[in-house]
Amino acid sequence: MTHVFHRNPQHTLKRAVRGQGISLFDEDGRAYLDASGGAAVSCLGHGHPEVIAAIKAQLDQVAYAHSSFFTTQACEDLADFLAQRAPEGLEHVYFVSGGSEAVEAALKLARQYFVEKGEPERSQFIARRQSYHGNTLGALAIGGNAWRRQQFLPLLVPAHHVSPCYAYRDQRADESEEAYAQRLADELDAMIQSVGPGRVAAFVAETVVGATAGAVAPVRTYLQRIREVCDRHGVLLILDEVMSGMGRTGHLFACAEDGVAPDILTIAKGLGAGYQPIGAMLASHHIYSTIAQGSGFFQHGHTYMGHATACAAALAVQQIIERDHLLDNVLARGEQLRARLHEIFDEHPNVGDIRGRGLFVGVEFVQDRGTKAVLDPALKTHAKLKKQAMENGLMMYPMGGTIDGVHGDHVLLAPPFICTAADIDDIVARLQRTVLQVLPA
Repeated sequence: MTHVFHRNPQHTLKRAVRGQGISLFDEDGRAYLDASGGAAVSCLGHGHPEVIAAIKAQLDQVAYAHSSFFTTQACEDLADFLAQRAPEGLEHVYFVSGGSEAVEAALKLARQYFVEKGEPERSQFIARRQSYHGNTLGALAIGGNAWRRQQFLPLLVPAHHVSPCYAYRDQRADESEEAYAQRLADELDAMIQSVGPGRVAAFVAETVVGATAGAVAPVRTYLQRIREVCDRHGVLLILDEVMSGMGRTGHLFACAEDGVAPDILTIAKGLGAGYQPIGAMLASHHIYSTIAQGSGFFQHGHTYMGHATACAAALAVQQIIERDHLLDNVLARGEQLRARLHEIFDEHPNVGDIRGRGLFVGVEFVQDRGTKAVLDPALKTHAKLKKQAMENGLMMYPMGGTIDGVHGDHVLLAPPFICTAADIDDIVARLQRTVLQVLPA
């Protein structure tokens, strides 16, 4: 009997005992290719000696100092590193322990900003359906993942939701990308008008949608049109890059590819690559100075914010990625991955869409490729794919309810930035074998 409260108590999990490169090993010595980086976390793979050395060196100095008493050099250096590379205007960094905490901090900061600015009526948030922003109550409230929200609805504060930018399902056949982006921007504008322009604090969106819909990137002008709508109504733009940021798409900050800078941005996962739990919220100088020159105190905090050891680990991770030009590899291997997936699956009747940016790739499965009809949710195809993939020594991130929280199946691939061309070929070969075992063509 295990005394661990596992997420799924009915499933018995193998023990991971070792990690090396892009592989994890279980207690029986069996190796698994980590083609999803866990949950798009392990961007440097496992067992990187330089990151481990940085953690040990920090432990020899000071492991932890509460942020109400001290800052640390590790915290200051990591903040400098991020601010110097962040989208224009994002000059201040607030460290937390993970993605949900980063989103909670962003929501509270947006609210406090408007209170201190003299607009206390701005308390409403708008997000998108089929989004995911975290599992804490505030993050879950604005998120649009219907399945995750359902049983907790009585506990959640009201939020408003508009359509996702999901071209595969929602862009009309006779509609250009620009027209599709404008239609979605007009929908957001209408929602702001309906809620009340003076009552909306922020619009929250994942730059590239993560696990809920499977690496759905926006059409090229979407975020620019969204930025214009927010600016027109004095609404803050919060971009959630917890999963898509820190190089996952081939850009350190995913929104750089879209030429858009948010007012607040959240990161986590790839920031520390799993070597320590860490996340962060980046805020504009205007927001920061409003509070600094007002109450002088952000009314928020967590015990482990600015954790010295976590910051030292994350700084080492980011310095290695930059020094070794790994984002170039992300772009190259991402192109290879998508190209190979198209070669293998473009004629498979149950593969509807292959999408993503960089090493952030989704494969959506359907009943019929031509009509895009969904598989029967009762079949739990995504779960069968995961189970079979593990049998084939492949870790990938599956999800059901891709379209509306009930219908749709996809898998997410997010291998480490260090993977080689041979690794990509191996991942695709194992995925091909898995798919044909579950969904014979």
